[in-house]
Amino acid sequence: MANKRSAGILLFRRGHGVDGALEVLLGHMGGPFWARRDAGAWSVIKGEYGPDEPPQDAARREFREELGLPVPGGELLPLGETRLSGGKVVTVWALRGDLDPGQVVPGTFEMEWPKGSGKLVEFPEIDQVAWLDLRRAREKILTGQLVFLDRLAELDVTA
Repeated sequence: MANKRSAGILLFRRGHGVDGALEVLLGHMGGPFWARRDAGAWSVIKGEYGPDEPPQDAARREFREELGLPVPGGELLPLGETRLSGGKVVTVWALRGDLDPGQVVPGTFEMEWPKGSGKLVEFPEIDQVAWLDLRRAREKILTGQLVFLDRLAELDVTA
């Protein structure tokens, strides 16, 4: 069986603070497994796709589905891919843009909860979205996705 694949967009901007530090938009994963976690529970906005969908198209679709907002205009900058510990391959693009996290209307998923109860419960795919400077983002992002923050920091996105 082929490994699962995910594609996503790492939205970035120059911060609104005094120092104008680079900030990224991350989402806190929804559902009961992540409810009490903060460090290591935030993610690039991404999702799985099948073999017949180009990864860049999947990244744009997942952004719209997970945030309920259109993808900002602009050039997608490739940040490459990484293989997570479970075998999933994640491909990410950086995109300069801005959006108000308060406008997000997250997509949802259903799962049996509590496990073994036979009851299906709907949860948001992401339950919080926030702009974080790179230092804070490194503390919160899933370990397997740290490489994308490093790659973004290496790009010349100062203009």
